[in-house]
Amino acid sequence: MKCRHCQAEVSLPLVDLGTSPPSNAYLSAQALSAPETYFPLRVLVCTGCWLVQTEDFTRAEELFSHDYAYFSSVSQSWLEHAARYAGMISARLGLGRDSLAIEVASNDGYLLRNFRDAGIPCLGIEPTASTAAAAERLGIPVLREFFGLALGERLAAEGRRADLIIGNNVYAHVPDINDFTAGLKAALKPAGTITLEFPHLMRLIEHTQFDTIYHEHFSYFSLHAVTRIFAGAGLRVWDVEELPTHGGSLRVYGCHVDDVRSAKPSVHALLEEETRRGLLHSSCYAEFQPRADRVKNDLVAFLIAQKCSGRSVAAYGAAAKGNTLLNYGGVRQDLLPYVCDAAPSKQGKYLPGSRIPILPPSVLRERRPDYVLILPWNIAAEVTAQHSYVREWGGRFVVAVPQLRELQ
Repeated sequence: MKCRHCQAEVSLPLVDLGTSPPSNAYLSAQALSAPETYFPLRVLVCTGCWLVQTEDFTRAEELFSHDYAYFSSVSQSWLEHAARYAGMISARLGLGRDSLAIEVASNDGYLLRNFRDAGIPCLGIEPTASTAAAAERLGIPVLREFFGLALGERLAAEGRRADLIIGNNVYAHVPDINDFTAGLKAALKPAGTITLEFPHLMRLIEHTQFDTIYHEHFSYFSLHAVTRIFAGAGLRVWDVEELPTHGGSLRVYGCHVDDVRSAKPSVHALLEEETRRGLLHSSCYAEFQPRADRVKNDLVAFLIAQKCSGRSVAAYGAAAKGNTLLNYGGVRQDLLPYVCDAAPSKQGKYLPGSRIPILPPSVLRERRPDYVLILPWNIAAEVTAQHSYVREWGGRFVVAVPQLRELQ
């Protein structure tokens, strides 16, 4: 295999999670009678540029279909995060009615509606028809395309280069990282700013977050890897923030390589921390597989123990990370009979691979499970607050990552 960025030979393993269908390929009742397509889910590390990446087995068109079921606006905490960001970045960059903000992978308009409300012209780029339509209903203009160099150059030729280009949790989803990054440069005004948010590889390793690995995520980034990728496209990172979202994310601020802004001390500090933690050494990646196996084994043992004891377990959150965890553990309906989710787009469907039915949250009150396994552990506080009534009948909340534990 060749590295997606530097084309070096890639052979150092991070983790092998077996095989599974794409994590967002939710099934209809009719689809239960048909076979599913499974792909290997293995992640390797490039020792040339230290980009961590999945093996190439799937195409983006197979993963992000017209009926893509992930809608960002379902999570209240994510909406609040987006609103805080929009206010902060608008003030920091002095954005106004003569500016243009472009969001790549704008989903259902969860973020750009804040710019719309502030009177800042905006444009969404979103290839999945289901989410793009939701954004358009909010009055947000959307290009229903995949982003890359060709689209970036076209926007520039049309006089639509941006003061701000936003990419929240899209950078990892890009199969051709060099083409995508070149597109960012092409679509950016000379003094413009790029902000990208993505899960931080350092935190993924530290907290054994193997369930954030799935086919839709082609790459897993350290700041070191991003600075190299940016440099290859004529961009550079001038600021970085560590965020609590998704178990630990980075927000990098990019600009053209000849921009007058100097790099903030935060950039050098984080690069040094990554070096201290061993992210530029192969030994850092060697112990991840056994830790992932331990998490998986503990969960399966817990589910078997509850079934043998006659106690009931329900899952909450039909999230992609949950699908990785359940498929890696071979968990099916016999151990986990259903999962509840607030997204109407998922209710009535079935999880890919495990084929566990997705039901509305009201089912928790009806069936009163002894345990609720929160699959999207990154929003566990939000879930336990919204469904605190589970404790009324003695029900308990648990998470499996980074280790199996009950939430107080």
